[in-house]
Amino acid sequence: MQSILQRIQEEANKNLQRVTDWRRHIHANPELSFKEVETGKFISKILTEAGIEHQHGVADNGVVALIKGNNPESRTVALRADIDALPITEANDVPYKSKVDGVMHACGHDVHSASLLGAAQILHKVRDSFSGTVKLIFQPAEEMMPGGASIMIREGVLENPKPEAIFGQHVHPPLEVGKIGMRPGMYMASADELYLTVNGRGGHGALPQDCIDPILLISHIIVGLQQVVSRRSDPTIPTVLTIGKINSEGGNTNVIPNAVHALGTFRTMNEEWRMRAHDIMRETVAGIAKSMGGEAELRIVKGYPFLINDEEVTRAAKKYAIEYLGEENVVDLPIRMTAEDFSYYTHHAPGCFYRLGTGNPEKGITSPVHTTTFNIDEAALEWGAGLMAWMAVRRLMEEA
Repeated sequence: MQSILQRIQEEANKNLQRVTDWRRHIHANPELSFKEVETGKFISKILTEAGIEHQHGVADNGVVALIKGNNPESRTVALRADIDALPITEANDVPYKSKVDGVMHACGHDVHSASLLGAAQILHKVRDSFSGTVKLIFQPAEEMMPGGASIMIREGVLENPKPEAIFGQHVHPPLEVGKIGMRPGMYMASADELYLTVNGRGGHGALPQDCIDPILLISHIIVGLQQVVSRRSDPTIPTVLTIGKINSEGGNTNVIPNAVHALGTFRTMNEEWRMRAHDIMRETVAGIAKSMGGEAELRIVKGYPFLINDEEVTRAAKKYAIEYLGEENVVDLPIRMTAEDFSYYTHHAPGCFYRLGTGNPEKGITSPVHTTTFNIDEAALEWGAGLMAWMAVRRLMEEA
């Protein structure tokens, strides 16, 4: 086992510059969800040059590759990376700054893609040293519902061959480069979008008795919705409801508008409670609106499910990470109320989604994801590629 570990570590170190170049190319040429045409072509090109068997065009722009070791039909493990970017204008002054106005890899999917390409190179090089198959999933459209994961699953990405476990990693700026973090069990929340419309009767701001004020009405509704979390949910189930935007149709200092709109998100970690909360929210909205003489509609767009890290697979993954990085570089993480469409995979196969440290305060690399100044310490790419390869090989080495 030690010899294959050392081979993977040596290959990860040797390939760092290539992986860095790939990351910079992808970063400079970002594409939004469902539009990753050139990114998919680039990934396919790298795999073709390496002689790695793959299929391009899964879920339109996705790529699925197979690295076959000895006795390839014996077992299969999957590794996943997302490839899409965000509608953000980059503010970094770096040679590989985004060339696309208003589009940026601000969530690190360039890192994920390059790391998985690096892992592919390593696995292909050491394929004589393990038994089984590693399936590599380069997934489009993580950032936009319904999520590329759901489409790839529908198109059979978890079949033929069927992986017995799947691993995914995500950049984590708060964690210093050289470290990773993980958590077994419930880890990330489901995510639903809320679209609220409240209709009243507008008029003069000095004559509210002649109007049905939708602004006052929506204020009561928002407070009422917060009680879905504070008074109706089980306190042992993490739940968040946030209204992030309100705007009216007209209105002024002395004008009451006819209608008001609000946008929000609802997140939790229990599917039964999630569905019941949807009904409670709709009833709350309709009831408050009716009691005040107005009308309201709440449209709920169901998004990603909660992400659950399989207890056994994640305990094993922590062991593998300690073998690769050392115990001092593997940390436990708290629950997060953010969402990720890797969650779809975890509802179909035992999975582990972990965090790759990419921050370096000494270099000023501290900006969080989804910001205009997000960047990474590129030394993380060595660990990102090498650890993914080791996770797959080490899992295949476990007794069935």
